[in-house]
Amino acid sequence: MGSSGSQVQPNPELDTPWREFDWGQKETLKKKLENFSPSSSDVTDIKILVAGEIGAGKSSFINSVDSAFQGRITSRALADSSAGDSHSFTQILKAYTIRSGKKSLPFVFKDIMGLEAQAMAGSQPEDIINIVFGHVKDGYKFNEKQALTHTDQHYTSDPNLSDQAFCLVYVIAADLFQFTDDKLIDKLKIIRQRISDEGIPQVVVMTKVDETCPLVKENLRKMYTSKKIKEKMEMCSAKTGVPLTNIFPVKNYHNETDPKGDIDALILKALEKIVQIADDRLMDIQS
Repeated sequence: MGSSGSQVQPNPELDTPWREFDWGQKETLKKKLENFSPSSSDVTDIKILVAGEIGAGKSSFINSVDSAFQGRITSRALADSSAGDSHSFTQILKAYTIRSGKKSLPFVFKDIMGLEAQAMAGSQPEDIINIVFGHVKDGYKFNEKQALTHTDQHYTSDPNLSDQAFCLVYVIAADLFQFTDDKLIDKLKIIRQRISDEGIPQVVVMTKVDETCPLVKENLRKMYTSKKIKEKMEMCSAKTGVPLTNIFPVKNYHNETDPKGDIDALILKALEKIVQIADDRLMDIQS
């Protein structure tokens, strides 16, 4: 007689990593990024626009990058820790220069209001597109009902090269992605199409991987052997159109009180790739 009450559970882990990753590269990455300089003398820093659904962790990602360089947990980009909040905590366009100690590094993150599925809610696609191309000044307060107009005091009609963002980063929460409203994906596609036509590259930073996969929660180094994380990234690529090579899973700092080497390694690797991709775009403009 066979056992009818038990089933063999499938192995959640691959035999070999599907993406190679050096977990001991934190200090090498940090030094490399500290010594980075933009490929054009006309640009003092690489501007990176960070967009994402409410609660995905875009402000937390900026803080995590800052924490990796500061060697302590920071919270310069204010993030809301309220569970289930349906409104974006970020209301005003603000730029964050990343520092290592007292040294300002040559990349700047632009933080914006969170995206929402509803047409007249959250940041508007037209605002995000205008920010990418440098038409919106810092301090602009987002209006959920209407995108910025050409007559607004925060609109710049003739931005220079240093005003522009050279990469758009979508921050997407892995634990919620399968439930993401198709209307929100449609917003992302509108943005993607418009800026892709002008050669602006896009990257996805996939957050909350530890809340998605118990294997990764127990051991972050299982990231690239986790079948679930690989599946989430493939799904994300299919829905957003961003290639897998431009999707980076990370764990943001959340309840930690001190930096962790493995968290920093993932964060800094994502940043390295973002900066490289953005600088490639800058070189293309200059050529």
